[in-house]
Amino acid sequence: GRAGHTEPAGRAGHTEPAGRAGHTEPAGRAGHTEPAPAKLTLSLRVTGVRADGFHLLDAEMVTVDLADRLTFHGPGRPLLTVVDDVPGGIGVGDVDASPANLVRRAAAAVGRNVPITLVKRIPSGAGLGGGSADAAAVLRWAGCADLSVATGLGADVAFCVGGGRARVTGIGEQVEPLPFEERRFVLLLPPVAVATPAVYRAWDELGGPVDPAGRNDLEPAAVALVPELAAWRDAFATATGRRPTLAGSGATWWVEDDRAAGAPARHGPAEVQTLAVGGRRAPMVSVATVRGRGNG
Repeated sequence: GRAGHTEPAGRAGHTEPAGRAGHTEPAGRAGHTEPAPAKLTLSLRVTGVRADGFHLLDAEMVTVDLADRLTFHGPGRPLLTVVDDVPGGIGVGDVDASPANLVRRAAAAVGRNVPITLVKRIPSGAGLGGGSADAAAVLRWAGCADLSVATGLGADVAFCVGGGRARVTGIGEQVEPLPFEERRFVLLLPPVAVATPAVYRAWDELGGPVDPAGRNDLEPAAVALVPELAAWRDAFATATGRRPTLAGSGATWWVEDDRAAGAPARHGPAEVQTLAVGGRRAPMVSVATVRGRGNG
């Protein structure tokens, strides 16, 4: 479990299905493709603030089958190539191939600076943990089970390494697996990026509001910071007939999907529906929960 530890490699060209988010088949060699499923926060309470300014939370998180893909190569390619495959054509935002990218930081943390192709399906600044999911995929590929390496990369990385369903506390590094539940959701992905640190600052400035419904304490802060989110929420509510919940710090809104649990996901390029607000369009993506390590 120490940082830099690598398991025997899987076969070249092997691709794990997105539904096995936390699965750790032997990996660590060129040719392996590792999925990086999105994190969806179903409930979030802010329970305090540490002396260093980090906020404490109590949240329920699940992984869903909207997933980035990371392919690990042999020498002779750029260290990171980013491919835009985000639904609805809303783009990868500020994701680039610089050393600051969490993929490269994770690879450096485990001493495996190999060329990687990152196919982005998860939008940046959406509250879906795309960067954390990508970093976690690198750690799984490298066979690194050291939680201190995960938390050193970001608070959400620890959850994303195992995936599935969990109660997450502390600043996000304390992960308690919960029994898996088959659930479906519809996500609205507005063409807006929301910075998580700015939302927490806004939450502080608003006096620490608490969501009486217990859904998401950060929602009022995110909407105050990015008022456009309210228009997307209201249009989504009208389209679905349900009260949307903000995913983490945003910008994604989600509602339960009442289709059958076994129905196929609808986030292929030709199948994405869109919603228009003020001349801008946002994709609506249907996703399902996926099992993680230990089927949690």
